[in-house]
Amino acid sequence: MATGLDVVDVLSGLVRIPSVNPMGQPVGPDDIYYEHRVTEHLADLFTRLGLPFERHPVAPLRDNLLVRVEGNPAPDKGGKILLLEAHQDTVPVTGMTIPPFEPEVRDGRLYGRGSCDIKGGMAAMLVALARLAKLPKRNKRPTVVLACTINEEHGFSGATHLARMFSRVEGHPQSQLLPRVPDAAIVAEPTLLDVVTAHKGTIRWRCHTRGKAGHSSQPHLGDNAIYHMGRVLQALDNYADNVVPHLDEHPLVGVPTLSVGVIYGGLSVNTIPDKCTIEIDRRILPGEDPEAAWKASIAYVNSVVPPETPTLHEAPFMQSPGLSDETNGDLADKLAAVAAANGGGGNKIGVPYGTDAPAYSAAGCPTVVFGPGSIAQAHTVDEWVAVEQLAAAAEIYFEFAKSWA
Repeated sequence: MATGLDVVDVLSGLVRIPSVNPMGQPVGPDDIYYEHRVTEHLADLFTRLGLPFERHPVAPLRDNLLVRVEGNPAPDKGGKILLLEAHQDTVPVTGMTIPPFEPEVRDGRLYGRGSCDIKGGMAAMLVALARLAKLPKRNKRPTVVLACTINEEHGFSGATHLARMFSRVEGHPQSQLLPRVPDAAIVAEPTLLDVVTAHKGTIRWRCHTRGKAGHSSQPHLGDNAIYHMGRVLQALDNYADNVVPHLDEHPLVGVPTLSVGVIYGGLSVNTIPDKCTIEIDRRILPGEDPEAAWKASIAYVNSVVPPETPTLHEAPFMQSPGLSDETNGDLADKLAAVAAANGGGGNKIGVPYGTDAPAYSAAGCPTVVFGPGSIAQAHTVDEWVAVEQLAAAAEIYFEFAKSWA
């Protein structure tokens, strides 16, 4: 069936436009950062399709974009609202072995940064939305709002802003296109066309040790902050191996985890370092309190590290709860059935990574995660998505939105 949009062409157009999330690092001189170019591209597309859309600034050069296809009956007359969501940002391109912004179709795959995570899912949603807009208005179906959000890769701030908007938080900007909590939401991520009903959450923070600088020829006159951090790392290693995995377990996502992913300190090899910093990642289970997990980790370190080790834990710089499968069962069953009938796996699964979904679930909207591609290809040096999965995803999004009511 002619859709007016071809999913490979749409995805190629998105991949060509850089929307790199700097991930908290200084922005370099090359003009590839933030989502604003993709936002402009999408706004032009929605204008050509004749669909109403809204831009909602979240941060400089970073706007959420909402577009709506009316359903029958309208939401103010008892009709339902289905939210489709995909984030606009990608991870950085350092170390890629393919041209990141030159999409290439080869051997049934489309290569390029964001092709899998998550511009492929966004392209499939755009094709489905264009098809829905062409359906006769007399057909009974939900109103569909597609939200293209910012900053999923480093903080979920776009999803948080959107959830506060449709939750009608006092003093927060409001939306005419999404005036209330949706009846259901599907978040695009690479799930191999299975339905994710549960996933882990995250809390991340920095820990510092302090010392006294000195010359390396007389190390006894200084106080080595890196040695202090070594004791903290030993404590965290033991906590990660012997405590955290035994705290609890979820049948779909397994056990909680803790890891240290960044360490830096010191000025030169011949200077005793007076400070050292690490960044800690604690993955939490659905229903687990992020702040409680953070406090428990700090309490353990403080109980093990000797008092003469000066340790400072910052407040978390990122946190998101896990996605619970307690309230999305009916939505998951229906989407899984549509997926299985249209080229998808249709399995209901849990995953260890995080997404925007908990922001919407916490606001009272049943939410699942679903999209083309595999997480194994996300963030890779030669990122790609299978074209067959793209086409199937577009069909599944369309068929589900057309029939769900």
